[in-house]
Amino acid sequence: MTGLALHMLRLRSEGNVMTLKFKDLEVGDLMTRNVVAVRASEPLSTAAKLLWDHDCGAIPVLEDEGERVVGMVTDRDICMATWSRNLAPSAIAASDVMSKGLVYCRSTDSIESAEGVMRSRKVRRLPVLDAEGKLVGILSVTDIARVARQRSASRPGFDISPEQVIDTLNVITTGPLSAPQYGQSRES
Repeated sequence: MTGLALHMLRLRSEGNVMTLKFKDLEVGDLMTRNVVAVRASEPLSTAAKLLWDHDCGAIPVLEDEGERVVGMVTDRDICMATWSRNLAPSAIAASDVMSKGLVYCRSTDSIESAEGVMRSRKVRRLPVLDAEGKLVGILSVTDIARVARQRSASRPGFDISPEQVIDTLNVITTGPLSAPQYGQSRES
């Protein structure tokens, strides 16, 4: 049972009217827990296969020795790095294209604060780390959207609206974005 389901069950068992608010949800209630990762020295072909096999758009990058998360690689990062270098994914290490400034959250952070980080840093996914920097999950805008979509009469007081998720996605995907530098650009 998910943390959200347990929280809702606890509210029902206490005899309270269910008034679960957006600000009351924690990242651990919604995050995806079984997350795959790639090592920093592994080739992008390994990352691409994991992304394909697990139907996801981003993958955490772990340090070569240990379990600390050091970056993220997206499917777009892979495409742009291979194109701009005119190299196969097997010829480029994940560490060469991963995000350098890791943006993350903790499982005990509120969904509201995690969404604020997504908005301010213009990211769709946040790795969820423990106190030692080890990966415990990933929270995506999609995870939040799924909960917003499930609003119904059976869940009165639940205040994550689809409009709020759309607003967050709009903030993330608009405005000037700084493109990561992948190496030499190709000239025509």
